[in-house]
Amino acid sequence: MTITDIRVRTFWTTTYEELDSDGHAHPGPERQVRKSLLTITCENGTEGHAFGSPEQLRPHLAERFIRKVLIGQDALARERLWQDLAHWQRGSGGQLSDRTLAIVDCALWDLAGKAAGLPVYRLIGAYRDKVPAYGSIMCGDEIEGGLATPEDYGRFAETLVARGYQAIKLHTWMPPVSWSPSIAMDLRACAAVREAVGPHVPLMLDAYHWYSREEAAELGRGLEALNFTWIEEVMDEQSMSSYAWLANELRIPVIGPESMGGKYQHRAEWIRAGACDILRTGVEDVGGITPALKTMHLAESFGMNCEVHGHGAENLVISAVSKNCRWYERGLLHPMLDYDRCPDHLKAIPDPMDAEGFVHLGQTPGIGEEIDFDHIDAHPAD
Repeated sequence: MTITDIRVRTFWTTTYEELDSDGHAHPGPERQVRKSLLTITCENGTEGHAFGSPEQLRPHLAERFIRKVLIGQDALARERLWQDLAHWQRGSGGQLSDRTLAIVDCALWDLAGKAAGLPVYRLIGAYRDKVPAYGSIMCGDEIEGGLATPEDYGRFAETLVARGYQAIKLHTWMPPVSWSPSIAMDLRACAAVREAVGPHVPLMLDAYHWYSREEAAELGRGLEALNFTWIEEVMDEQSMSSYAWLANELRIPVIGPESMGGKYQHRAEWIRAGACDILRTGVEDVGGITPALKTMHLAESFGMNCEVHGHGAENLVISAVSKNCRWYERGLLHPMLDYDRCPDHLKAIPDPMDAEGFVHLGQTPGIGEEIDFDHIDAHPAD
């Protein structure tokens, strides 16, 4: 199966979110945003698709690197193509990011699934066909009736448990919220959620990412008293030594790294340094499904769980093929947003959840996204 063409289509789609000055998502007015779709085509007409941002798929990257590496190559040689593309990162002047690698890799997996007539999670080797979800709450805000108070978090947590979520992760307040960062407010929100859902629902915290060592330890000890399941990215992950120190200080498991680069190789260093108790991966974070699988197997070799960061069809695949992944992260969730609303560029959401909190894997060939090509073609944004 020889790759004969790659194509990037940029189009308009509807969002109900807006980003604050620090890049955190919150509910916002309905508006149109640009999104891109990468399509890889073989000589027999088989196609693979993956979504990304226009910045991650801008023409320079498509022409200078993606097309150069892929055209004329065997579409099923995913490992070699991923390695060849990753090799160009050093010489790209920092332009070719892991997120662009991830889009290409996902499109190749989608193509392989369609060629085989199998959903990608079964092509890889399924461990399960439904995954328990934790509800991942949005960052706090100052919106009345939103996530402005600890009580807001508590009420919303009750709603999520009633919806079926088996666990909940809080993202608490971060700048530019006027009173943040605040360990005291973080712990008040965590306490309110614990009181609302009772002692047995697993809870996690992803707080402000730039606390000091002493602040992170204080927060972690507060979470220990509330019987939280893990603490996540409470310091700058560029300081691996700080996480090794924190993991040694706390009884609560420390999970990471999430946003730090270095693919699976850097995550091996975190294990070796004792900087985490639970490893973290994510398709966008490490450069694709291919390296995410390596990360999962790396953790498994050390008897560690490896939790997947982020939602979407590609991360659901990783969660479904790995025994040492406990959850699928579903969100981000907010009282004023309908997560189950289908985006107008899809025909169905990729991660439907039942009343018992399980997200079911689709059985159609490919990665698991039912794309509305008519919408994409009718709303070009080039």
